[in-house]
Amino acid sequence: MELAHSLLLNEEAYSQLGEVQKAEFIFDWLRYLEKLLLATSRSDVREKQKTLVEQLLSLLNSSPGPPTRKLLAKNLGILYSIGDTFSVYETIDKCNDLIRSKDDSPSYLPTKLAAVVCLGSLYKKLGRILGNTFTDTVGNILKAVKSAESQGRYEIMLSLQNILNGLGAAAAPCHRDVYKAARSCLTDRSMAVRCAAAKCLLELQNEAIFMWSTDLDSVATLCFKSFEGSNYDVRISVSKLLGTVLAKAIISKHPGAAASRHSTRRVSLEEVLELLGTGFLRGSSGFLRASGDMLKGTSSVSRDVRVGVTQAYVVFVSTLGGAWLEKNFAAFLSRILSLVSQSHPKATQTQIDAVCSRRCVSFILRATIGGLLGEKAQIAAAKDICQAILKLKKVVDAVMSDGNLETRLGSADVAASQHMLVCALQELGNLIHGLGTTAAPLLQDSSAGVLDSVISVVLHPSISVRLASAWCLHCIAVALPSYLTPLLDRCLERLTVLKSSPEAVTGFSFAVAALLGAVKHCPLGIPHGKGKIIMTLAEDLLCSAAQNSRLSAQRTQAGWLLIAALMTLGPAFVSHHLARVLLLWKCVFPVSPKDLETEKSRGDSFTWQVTLEGRAGALCAVKSFVSHCGDLLTEEVMQHLLPPLPCAVDLLTQLSSILKTYGSPLKTPSVVYRQRLYELLILLPPETYEGNLCPILKELAADLTAPDIQVAASTFLLPPLCHQDDLLILSPLLQETDHRFIEEQLLLGNGIACGSLEYDPYSIFEKDVEGDSVPKPLPPTLSVISSAVKLFGVVCAHVGEAQRRLILEQLLDSVKHTKGARQQVVQLHVVSSVSSFLKYVAGSKGNLGPEEIRRPALALVMGALEGPSPLLRCAAAEAWARLAQVVDDGAFTAALAQVSFDKLKSARDAVTRTGHSLALASLYRYLGGISSSQHLNSCVGILYTLSQDSTSPDVQTWALHSLSLIIDSAGPLYHTHVEPTLSLIIMLLLNVPPTHAEVHQSLGRCLNALITALGPELQGNSTSVSTLRTSCLLGCAVMQDNPDCLVQAQAISCLQQLHMFAPRHVNLSSLVSCLCVNLCSPYLLLRRAVLACLRQLVQREAAEVSEHAVMLVKDSREELTPDANIREVGLEGALLTLLDKETDQRLCHDIKETLNHMLTSMAVDKLSFWLKLCKDVLAASADFTTVTCVDTMQEEEGDKGDDASVLTTKNDGRLHPFTNPRWATRVFAAECVCRIINQCENAHSAHFDIALAQEMRKRDSRNDFLVLHLADLIRMAFMAATDHSDQLRLSGLETLLVVIRRFATIPEPEFPGHVILEQYQANVGAALRPAFTSETPPDVTAKACQVCSAWIASGVVSDLNDLRRVHQLLVSSLTKIQVGKEALSHLYNESASTMEILAVLKAWAEVYIIAVERHKTHNQPLKTAACSEESVRNGSSSSDGLLDLVHADLSTLSRLWLSALQDFALLTLPSEFASQLPVEGGAFYTAETSENAKLHYYSSWALILHATALWLTSTGFVVADPDEGAPNLSRPVTPTSMCQGSSGVTVKSPEDVYTERFHLILGISVEFLCSLRSDATMESITACLHALQALLDVPWPRSKIGSDQDLGIELLNVLHRVILTRESPSIQLASLEVVRQIICAAQEHVKEKRRSAEVDDGAAEKETLPEFGEGKDTGGLVPGKSLVFATLELCVCILVRQLPELNPKLTGSPGVKAAKPQLLSEDGSRLVSAALVILSELPAVCSPEGSISILPTILYLTIGVLRETAVKLPGGQLSLTVAASLQALKGILSSPMARAEKSHTAWTDLLRSALTTVLDCWDPVDGTHQELDEVSLLTAITVFILSTSPEVTTIPCLQKRCIEKFKATLEIKDPMVQIKTYQLLLSIFQYPNPAVSYPYIYSLVSSIVEKLQEIDKRKPEDTTELQIFQEGIKVLEALVAIAEEHHRSQLVACLLPILISFLLDENALGSATSIMRNLHDFALQNLMQIGPQYSSVFKSVMASSPALKARLEAAIKGNQESVKVKIPTSKHTKNSGKNLSIQLKTNFL
Repeated sequence: MELAHSLLLNEEAYSQLGEVQKAEFIFDWLRYLEKLLLATSRSDVREKQKTLVEQLLSLLNSSPGPPTRKLLAKNLGILYSIGDTFSVYETIDKCNDLIRSKDDSPSYLPTKLAAVVCLGSLYKKLGRILGNTFTDTVGNILKAVKSAESQGRYEIMLSLQNILNGLGAAAAPCHRDVYKAARSCLTDRSMAVRCAAAKCLLELQNEAIFMWSTDLDSVATLCFKSFEGSNYDVRISVSKLLGTVLAKAIISKHPGAAASRHSTRRVSLEEVLELLGTGFLRGSSGFLRASGDMLKGTSSVSRDVRVGVTQAYVVFVSTLGGAWLEKNFAAFLSRILSLVSQSHPKATQTQIDAVCSRRCVSFILRATIGGLLGEKAQIAAAKDICQAILKLKKVVDAVMSDGNLETRLGSADVAASQHMLVCALQELGNLIHGLGTTAAPLLQDSSAGVLDSVISVVLHPSISVRLASAWCLHCIAVALPSYLTPLLDRCLERLTVLKSSPEAVTGFSFAVAALLGAVKHCPLGIPHGKGKIIMTLAEDLLCSAAQNSRLSAQRTQAGWLLIAALMTLGPAFVSHHLARVLLLWKCVFPVSPKDLETEKSRGDSFTWQVTLEGRAGALCAVKSFVSHCGDLLTEEVMQHLLPPLPCAVDLLTQLSSILKTYGSPLKTPSVVYRQRLYELLILLPPETYEGNLCPILKELAADLTAPDIQVAASTFLLPPLCHQDDLLILSPLLQETDHRFIEEQLLLGNGIACGSLEYDPYSIFEKDVEGDSVPKPLPPTLSVISSAVKLFGVVCAHVGEAQRRLILEQLLDSVKHTKGARQQVVQLHVVSSVSSFLKYVAGSKGNLGPEEIRRPALALVMGALEGPSPLLRCAAAEAWARLAQVVDDGAFTAALAQVSFDKLKSARDAVTRTGHSLALASLYRYLGGISSSQHLNSCVGILYTLSQDSTSPDVQTWALHSLSLIIDSAGPLYHTHVEPTLSLIIMLLLNVPPTHAEVHQSLGRCLNALITALGPELQGNSTSVSTLRTSCLLGCAVMQDNPDCLVQAQAISCLQQLHMFAPRHVNLSSLVSCLCVNLCSPYLLLRRAVLACLRQLVQREAAEVSEHAVMLVKDSREELTPDANIREVGLEGALLTLLDKETDQRLCHDIKETLNHMLTSMAVDKLSFWLKLCKDVLAASADFTTVTCVDTMQEEEGDKGDDASVLTTKNDGRLHPFTNPRWATRVFAAECVCRIINQCENAHSAHFDIALAQEMRKRDSRNDFLVLHLADLIRMAFMAATDHSDQLRLSGLETLLVVIRRFATIPEPEFPGHVILEQYQANVGAALRPAFTSETPPDVTAKACQVCSAWIASGVVSDLNDLRRVHQLLVSSLTKIQVGKEALSHLYNESASTMEILAVLKAWAEVYIIAVERHKTHNQPLKTAACSEESVRNGSSSSDGLLDLVHADLSTLSRLWLSALQDFALLTLPSEFASQLPVEGGAFYTAETSENAKLHYYSSWALILHATALWLTSTGFVVADPDEGAPNLSRPVTPTSMCQGSSGVTVKSPEDVYTERFHLILGISVEFLCSLRSDATMESITACLHALQALLDVPWPRSKIGSDQDLGIELLNVLHRVILTRESPSIQLASLEVVRQIICAAQEHVKEKRRSAEVDDGAAEKETLPEFGEGKDTGGLVPGKSLVFATLELCVCILVRQLPELNPKLTGSPGVKAAKPQLLSEDGSRLVSAALVILSELPAVCSPEGSISILPTILYLTIGVLRETAVKLPGGQLSLTVAASLQALKGILSSPMARAEKSHTAWTDLLRSALTTVLDCWDPVDGTHQELDEVSLLTAITVFILSTSPEVTTIPCLQKRCIEKFKATLEIKDPMVQIKTYQLLLSIFQYPNPAVSYPYIYSLVSSIVEKLQEIDKRKPEDTTELQIFQEGIKVLEALVAIAEEHHRSQLVACLLPILISFLLDENALGSATSIMRNLHDFALQNLMQIGPQYSSVFKSVMASSPALKARLEAAIKGNQESVKVKIPTSKHTKNSGKNLSIQLKTNFL
């Protein structure tokens, strides 16, 4: 193919190819040429133009296929437009000659067509340059039309369209001729030609004025004719033409000249609508011809005309636009509604016609009002609709008030208005449903009177109107949940009052049922008590039904309807009324068959009607119960449910005889009864009606074979039984389109009604099928068949084999014995039920049975495979494969396949060929087991042949579809066939005429399957692979150029697959441009394909896709699709606009996903762009909110008011790119803002640091950071939070919450001590205030509470007065909830008030926790010293102030908190304690709603628990001080339910109250922590642990834990589990803190016991004291019973996790080398340190014997940590863990147990061993020396020496080793080590016990002195040496102080010379280095101190050495001048030295 890529055709390469490759080669060259010509310079093109033209024209004669001719023509046009034009006339003449040619042979046709296409292209490109040639050309082409066949007519029409487009007004002379030709083509028998003619006329009307003036009527009539017998594409094209022409007629201004000539007049809106109405009502039969029929009243408008006209209405209005519609809405509405009024009886002649016409009217209203108007305009439209409803209502009232009953009921006026009312009500419902809570102003507006007008029509005499008004109420309730309960109350009240009016009983029961159906869409629900009211009312209606025969039918129906609707509320509502329902159910059927017989003999027609109605209702109620309350279907309930069933079945078998007796009035009730029973049986497991299977089966067979229906309506039965993929080959109507709502009626055929609500009132409360549209149940005659088909599948699978055989044979016979149309109906039903049966058996893995059963099944399916209806063949092919699947026998399968092979070889008719080709593919799909390659080969061979049968496009379509299925199923096995298949596909794509779109669609599916089968291999580089890849791309290119939208959709999904497998080879820019062009296609499936592809592309290459889209718009000359405004807002903005217009759920989901992916990968880089998009979408709604928010601002002080009002009133002068986006789009934009913030979190830190961001912005203006857009973020959150739409308010508050959390801590660089959010406090307050008004729904208030607490807790506002505003909101809600669960609104379910109460309490809890924390940190003296003055001043006011703010309400809060916790404790009890729970519920929940309430408690209990614990620790347990104790007790501290009964009876002592509270908190915590669910949040766990910490901070609870050992152990075990299951360090640290507190509590308890024992037994002997503490006097610790053991387990767990080397199993095994010491992470170190602290506390909890048994473990672990983490750190620092282990060692060694007489000796032994272990750490292991830190080990030894009793360390062997270590360390060169060693020695030398210190002094002093003298000789060079020297001197000085009198002189004599040698005289002092000067100062100072202290020794030394004396005097003299200055500094240096040496002491020694 590379050879094809040249400017001129490579003829040499071309000539060597075969036929198929030639076509490919040419197409590839032409594709390349098109790109090349645009990129080549003019001169280069002109050079080669002649050759090129010749080459292109020569291709004309080589019979090019359709895509090739299109490209060829395009290239000619481009070539002439770039190059010279003088040879163009020759080209045109040549084409004209080709067209004139008389050769009519099929082989010459492609050449003629190519010539036609070329002419079109040339004129389109060159236009008026071609001057006058066009008259001949057009004349020639028009002449050709007359003799052309359909392809020719098609191409000629498109060519004329191009010619008109190119010439514009210049073509006027030909307009009439073209018009005439197009007129005849518009009613052509070929649908493709009709579409082309419509396009041609659409082009013509741009210039031909007569089309929309004088000839307007005839154009309209012509279009109506064209709709007759049309398909979907024709309806789309022609309706576009008709709508556009009519719109043009209204808008256009006629030029003056034309006016005088034609005397035209402006066409008014009235006339246009009149014209359209004519088409809608009379169809295409003009005004005269049809009159005869009309008089007879037989002709009915064909449905396709009506549907076409309906679409034309929509196009007409859409062309005029939303603004026009807004202006003319009232007129438009009345005309549209009048289409179904009585003045036009044609439209509503029969029920069927009426339903279809109503659907069309609804569609027009929905598409125009719903699609074109913004929210404000929609509200205005809703008011107009209400006016219309009221007008119609008045007419009815006038008639109804007429006294004469006869005129009342038969009146035409009532019937006349009914259909108009139904349409108006349904549209009003849909409108409000779409508006959601933004419709609130509409309903509050009393002048509109929406609710009154809707409720007033509930009493309309027509049942359809009553149902429609009920449905409208349903929509209002779903949209505005706050209206649900009031509406329900109102309807129930009317129903009770008007019980004696039949209309009222049915109307209001419909309304109540519809409202109950709305409950599941309203998360806030309805009050629980409503269930009881409804149930009582229903019972009352059922019981009173018999009292009045005029009302009995209505009351029965109403009663059961209410019960059935009540069931949808779910188990929580139903369980209380179940017994009554079951009783009613039992009473409705006779008890025994005998009673049934007597019934039959007694009744009359009317009683049977009522009875059947009642029983059908009961069946429906039970069905509703089974499907909605599955949880209640226990064994016991089933026992009550089942007894009436056999009787119900008995009645079913008797129905036919009853019908015979009483005749037609019972017909409908009996059909409904059947259907209800079948539906119920389908839901129940077949075992429950085993005894009745045979009678049921007989009835089903009778229903299926003797139907009432005269027309075979296959579309409602078969689609669910076909495979979804196979439906694609059938009529495109089965696929989803935007017009599905009206197109459905064409599917069903003319004699059958579409679904409508009045066919089954019970469906009014069922789940909506599609989005918000009205439920559309089919008529009972149809729905009973579909239920029977489903049930047949189940029952037939459960009867015995003999029965099964009989029934199948019976069905087969019935098909054989009927004839004609009737046979089709029976065959349809029988095949459906057999398919259903096979599907059921296959699904339940059953078996069909023996040969006798197979035969009839096979015969039935076989007959259908060759049946007339394509849908039937489709279902039969599926059943064929299922049959093979359930027989499950290889031979049988092979035989089936053979049958199909034989048929396909012999048959010539399309029907057999299509059916059997699909049957083969289905077999292959279900039984890959038959995939022997031979079978595959023969399948593929036959399908190849069929797919080339150009005489029958149908056969081609089916064969290719089957081939695609086989490719899919065969997968890798198909590889041998890939190449031939691909070339077949390409050949067909290049040659099949475009008029056969369905063939192209199947080709697309084949190509898609092939690409999937090849998969990642497409990336390969081998020639074979690249050829395959090129062919695939070529195929995609052909399909992309196809005019059919579904083929383009296939092309896009093929390219999507290619992009997935071989992304480098797909040209992204051309793909993206193709996607952008089709973004707003009128075809739903094409839009879906576009978005599915985009969604995949942006996952990998979002930025590229976005750039390509923008580039495309810049480059393209002609405007892209007008809807997608990519030029201004980019692809992202276009997608947002599309999201706003789109109604298809799946498409919207894809758009959101695409935008999310784009946002994730690009938002950070294109920050401003994204934020502006979101802001534009949100700001477009600001016109609604301006008013509201400015009002709320007025209450604040003036100065604060400005901020927020500025936010909303500032309106940009320019237009918004988004006009009136819907609330759902705005919600999405608000969510996007949150996502953008999250994305920035993972990006550059400057996004959240304003100083850094501003600095980086200065450096490069392109840098963009989130923090710079803070004002916008706040503004967006504010706009959203104050909107009318509740969902948007929730999103806005969520955004505000995110902003507060992310930006709260960012400081404001210009005002130190402040943060940047502080300036927005007015806006935050203004955004929150509306959420606390009384009418706000609880979920919004709950969210707002969360934001309030976050705002207060964030610490942004430090000034208390500013804080008070937001705090005031919380206070107001606290007052509101104080009354408890009864207080809150009765609009919603009780659980909603639970949610609100808990949200408020949780918010307060958060604020209180923060206040306490701030108060604590503030009162720590360390912190305040560090703070600057100002912040201390601010902070104190805020930290204490915040606590003061909360303090005011704390008494209330604590009471409520305790109640909430108690509720939570009750709710979390396991189900077996249910009987013990309080009957009326808890403080904040009711017993009935406890399930829903649980969720709210789960989300808020943790913070409340923490707050309560904090409060209890601050007040609740303190009764020591009498002044404090009194107020605490006088307050009612216990929650109401804790002390039930009157207060006088039981008053608990404070001790009891505290114990209860303590156990409440402890119980909740333990319960939660010991069974952590996987969804437990970190926040809850942390809060829970913090609560425990707070609890154990005070003595009283500690004493409880200390005294109750089991409690402590349980807590420890729970904490152990938490540590094991949660990895988070913060949680583990918090757990360890609680462990430490538990151990402290135990210590206190042990101390207290010992103390009291000593006090009691003061006089007794010491020995007799009992042992307190664990281990008593044996020392044994019992696991599970021992606190210490549990603690050890937990600490070991922590330590071994951080340091696995501590595990003796690991280290003890041979071959494990000691690892190097390691530094732990910061978190790890903190955990280890915490564990060591706990370990060191343990001995104090034990008795002396107990301490002996745990000591080895504790020592092992402590020394182990020391050994494993003693890493050398720079500067001689100690790591955190080492410090902790030394601290712990010190704690252990100084434990009193070491000295207690019982344990003294054992301890001494163990401590010696421990010391040995430390000493052994130095010794090399396995010959390798470990790099341990000497300082750490020496410190450990020093700790031993100083903290234990002398006998541990003074035994010679140990002492000797210790001294050696010190000696060795002194020799180490590292100065830091030396300094530390000196410091440690100093502490040892100063030890008061000479037995310990002297040996060290003797051994080490001499070497210290030597060292110092050495330094003395060398003179120190740096500060470290100076420090070493200073430390050494300190040691010697200390020695001097300790030494006995007679040794002292020698020591001073040693010391003085060293010191004096460092003194300098005055000359030297000036020039000395700073170090020498420091030394001089240090020495001099020391000498000054020593002199006076030991004066006698000093003097004697001075006397003996005159040199020293002279030096000293000189130094003192030299120092005299500077001494005043020097002393302070020298003091300072000395201080710093001191500090260093002291540090260690404070730490460990």
